[in-house]
Amino acid sequence: MHFPDFLRIERDEPGSSRHYVVHTQKPNFTMELAPDAGAPDQIGKGVMKRICVPNSWAGDYQKYFRLMGVAQEFFAASFGAAEPKGFTRRLGI
Repeated sequence: MHFPDFLRIERDEPGSSRHYVVHTQKPNFTMELAPDAGAPDQIGKGVMKRICVPNSWAGDYQKYFRLMGVAQEFFAASFGAAEPKGFTRRLGI
C-alpha cells in the first residue's frame, strides 16, 4: 500500500522511543503512537497515545476518523522492509 501523505518520525529518548505519524495534507494532524506489545510482531497498528489537530478543524471529527485508521496502517507498514535505493532516490527522499 502506498502512503504518500504520511510521514513517520521516531524520536529516541533514554530508555525508549516515541513515534509520531504526521498527515502532511489537509486536514493536517499528528498522532503519537506506541508499538503494541500484545501484537504478534510486537508493533501491530500501534496504540494511540495522543492526537493533535489544528483548532480550525476541531469540530470536523469525521474528516479525521477515516484518516486515523489509515495512519495506523501506515505506522504498521513503516516498520517493514526499506524501499529499494532506486525508488527513494527517484522520489528525492
